Amino acid sequence: MVAQWQLRARLASSLSSLYGREVPAYRTLVQVAEAVNHRVLGRDGSAAERLGSMERVTAERHGAIRVGTPRELSQVARIFAAVGMYPTGFYDLRDAAPNPIPVVSTAFRPLRREELARNPFRMFTSLLITDDRRFFDAETQQRLDDFLSRREIFAPELLRLADRSIAGDGLNAADADRFVALATATFALSDEPVDRAWYAHLERISGVAADIGGVDSTHLNHLTPRVLDIDDLYASMQAAGITMIEEIQGPPAWPGPDVLLRQTSFRALAEPRRFREADGRQVDGELRVRFGEVEARGVALTPTGRRRYDAMLGEVARRVAETHASRAEVAAAVWHEQLPDTDAELAAQGLAYYTAALSPSPPAGEPPSDLATLVRQGWLDLEPVVYEDFLPQSAAGIFASNLTGAGELDASGAGSPRDEGWLAEVVGGTLHDPHDGYAAQRDAALDRVARELNLPAITLPDGA
Repeated sequence: MVAQWQLRARLASSLSSLYGREVPAYRTLVQVAEAVNHRVLGRDGSAAERLGSMERVTAERHGAIRVGTPRELSQVARIFAAVGMYPTGFYDLRDAAPNPIPVVSTAFRPLRREELARNPFRMFTSLLITDDRRFFDAETQQRLDDFLSRREIFAPELLRLADRSIAGDGLNAADADRFVALATATFALSDEPVDRAWYAHLERISGVAADIGGVDSTHLNHLTPRVLDIDDLYASMQAAGITMIEEIQGPPAWPGPDVLLRQTSFRALAEPRRFREADGRQVDGELRVRFGEVEARGVALTPTGRRRYDAMLGEVARRVAETHASRAEVAAAVWHEQLPDTDAELAAQGLAYYTAALSPSPPAGEPPSDLATLVRQGWLDLEPVVYEDFLPQSAAGIFASNLTGAGELDASGAGSPRDEGWLAEVVGGTLHDPHDGYAAQRDAALDRVARELNLPAITLPDGA
């Protein structure tokens, strides 16, 4: 039997090979990321692996795909459940300022820490919301719904194999080979001609809408390696002659611990495509929809920490609007003013998730029972819990930076209600909350430490 995690590793490797053939600049991105990671390891030693082993970081990938209907998303959920990846988090990119995108998204990924360590593959998956009147009028919605309802992206054989893996916790060798081959082919770029007039109509509204509803299939939109120093990578890619987007998305570079997620990408490249004209002729053309993203991950923030982060983003936007200073400079200043610059204080203030072990040289006396004092007095050694998820504003910023136009938005139109409960029904009944997994890692470690210190429990700061 090929276990689900082995299927996941094989699928990630197969998709990486596919994307490298389709987008050669992706191979350059991977090579530069690996070179940067080795430089960081040489510079920082074991501290470079505080957020994951070099083996894990080197293997790590996240991909992105886009689908058009709830039925397609439910089928995607079956395919990824077959390799131990489950829908985690709800992201409404329609509200992402200043770059609204007409999709809601979730990420399919492993849930348990040990599964993430084995192979931390993720697939950020976006669903087009066709009945949102801010983007689509009634006629366009009807055409979209008709078009999307006719297409069949996922082969029945692939879905049968997926269900077999779900039921049996893996597949036999022959079925595993077939499953990986079919799934990889599903996410390859199609050579079917694109209806130029229809695609252009959707592209005026949103390039993402055109990429979903203007073609007969889905495909990898990007595939993302992980890097330990994204600022070094950004400069190295430019030195290699690769055009990058204007800035790194997410938190700024600063002297304190990395938090959440920083992302950037090279510009979407012109790729040859066949177009079908109104008179039936087929002609050669090109589209720019796929790009090469890279990410640097930090420590996961608690709900209190996320509220602090969101408030800091708002403060950055306010100061940039008032002063017209660069976002990077303003963000670094805000981070310095409003976020603790040590792991100990992030943990003590309940802003970030950490696991803990007893210090080899704890202070004398009776241990306190609250986490903040245990940390500040040096009773515990902390290990950060890696942020495994995504940031909607950053995702929308990456998408928008790689589109050919800003699109159209009718702010007076009625939005279409979508929430976690609705999406949970689409993907099979369960939408996992990222905070549950982070808190479980932390709490298991603190329960163990409490027993070792003969404490009934360790109390946490409010909101942690």
